[in-house]
Amino acid sequence: MTEQLEVKELDQVVVRFSGDSGDGMQLAGNIFSTVSASKGNGISTFPDYPADIRAPQGSLTGVSGYQVHIGAGRVYTPGDQCDVLVAMNAAALKTQYHHAKPQATIIIDTDSFGPNDLHKAEFRSNDYLGELGIDPDRVVACPLTKMVKDCLADSGMDNKAVLKCRNMFALGLVCWLFNRDLGLVENFLREKFHKKPQIAENNIKVVHAGYDYGHNVHASVPATYRIESKVKEPGRYMDITGNKATAYGLMAAAEKAGLKLYLGSYPITPATDILHELSKHKSMGVITVQCEDEISACASSVGAAFAGALAATSTSGPGICLKSEAINLAVIDELPLVIIDVQRGGPSTGLPTKSEQTDLLQVLYGRNGESPMPVVAATSPTDCFHAAYMAAKMALEHLTPVVLLTDAFIANGSSAWKLPDITKLPDIHPHYVTEDQKYKYTPYQRDKQTCVRYWAIPGQEGYTHILGGLEKDGETGSISTEPENHNRMDHLRFDKVARISVPDLEVLGDKDDADLLIVGFGSTYGHLYTAMEALRQRGHKVALAQFSFINPLPANTAEVLSRYKKVVVAEQNLGQFAALLRIRVNNFAPYQYNQVKGQPFVVSELVKGFEQVLNSTEPPVEDGTFESRVLK
Repeated sequence: MTEQLEVKELDQVVVRFSGDSGDGMQLAGNIFSTVSASKGNGISTFPDYPADIRAPQGSLTGVSGYQVHIGAGRVYTPGDQCDVLVAMNAAALKTQYHHAKPQATIIIDTDSFGPNDLHKAEFRSNDYLGELGIDPDRVVACPLTKMVKDCLADSGMDNKAVLKCRNMFALGLVCWLFNRDLGLVENFLREKFHKKPQIAENNIKVVHAGYDYGHNVHASVPATYRIESKVKEPGRYMDITGNKATAYGLMAAAEKAGLKLYLGSYPITPATDILHELSKHKSMGVITVQCEDEISACASSVGAAFAGALAATSTSGPGICLKSEAINLAVIDELPLVIIDVQRGGPSTGLPTKSEQTDLLQVLYGRNGESPMPVVAATSPTDCFHAAYMAAKMALEHLTPVVLLTDAFIANGSSAWKLPDITKLPDIHPHYVTEDQKYKYTPYQRDKQTCVRYWAIPGQEGYTHILGGLEKDGETGSISTEPENHNRMDHLRFDKVARISVPDLEVLGDKDDADLLIVGFGSTYGHLYTAMEALRQRGHKVALAQFSFINPLPANTAEVLSRYKKVVVAEQNLGQFAALLRIRVNNFAPYQYNQVKGQPFVVSELVKGFEQVLNSTEPPVEDGTFESRVLK
């Protein structure tokens, strides 16, 4: 075809790759995200892993999705629905079509829509498009598998290896549709498969075949698209996942503090990538130990903290349950330890690949005795870097274990991240012993203003001491069972955490005259912010307060929450943060928006729910308990 397609410029687009869990959709989506980030686009991604990771091929339960939202400027969510859906088989089309907009372009591999494929996907007839109500004119139907086999016929690869390259054909087609530079794709593949260059070149060949197919046949689309960047800040950018950003934040904190970084971890979905990433950086003095279980992982980190390292342990909710005894040891010994909780769906082993915010009360109160710990919640994949850095700073300067809350959504999701200048990061000053304490040191001597004890590293002459899990006398450091001493030590540990200075709560949007204040914490920031902006565009006066520091709460929390006519607390649990705010703020009775679906919020649903609150004449339950307000 000789005619030229129109190239339309877009401000944003959402693309969703979907197929069997072994079809490489995560890789294809990740490459497309990286290429887009490299060009300066804003991105937000959502890798949607199947809960049944070993489902039979072609089955409905084993479909894997990867959604990426690309914008000319900053984007805050992966998008509610996609503009382009890639469905590599019948099951993917069946389960993922509801994620597509009514006029979305749909790319399918017709070779994976045979009678057996349709049967597995529970289609009733061969007219699968008609059953779903899909307009055939919106479908780019190509014999993708056959073309990949033809492309690699002379490669010497076996059939199984050839089929693994189908995702690259789909990627090439999407790159053509959005005028992406294949040179960046080539660089990515050569770097990823640098130890297997032939595999890299075969994949590159298939990417070009997909691109050329779209270019040559125009793939039944009215136009191709371009998304130009509107980057305001020059700098070096990269596409980074939340787990990777967490790892980098810990490394930056260790370097800033002049300490070795130690991670004791047991591999657990969705936190394993933190261990994998840190294990690559031994040259930076990072020590990683993959332990036999969660208990030993945390206990080894407590030992590393006692020995003078920046110690961390990573896990998910079930692991927090198992680590709790060792965490308590760090609490009573007052040692700097960063505990990373990448939250997932529960209870029990629950939904390992799905995302929730259901560990909040566990990390605040889920230990024996009075065991206060600071809690920090990251708000986005890139914010995981800053949150990890601040958690480490807090642990080292206040001699306390600190919990960093992320979740599967932001841990696996990615955004374009501007690499920071480490010289401009806040200084970290571990609370070490002083020279005048030499030969007079006891382990629970404290700074009178902050209640922080002084950290003596083993091996320092004149600072010999013993720590352990039994209560100690605050003056001598000897084991004590005295009631008054125990009472005093509990108060001191509580006061130490309460006195930690955290930034004031910031209010966004119509902060001076909002009719509704939306309140959230952690990873829901992007969705709540987008919902707020959508409501403001509709003429509503709305503001947003997103909490990053959960314990201690910002000093201005009560003042902010009491300032507005209506407050709604939105969270991906049954009201844990709302319950906490009710405890901490006198006479606070918010509306609540609660979902526990294992999925991120949907912005359109948030907008609908918040409009109901705005239009409601019924007050929230003023005197309701946690149980009566949430569970009934």
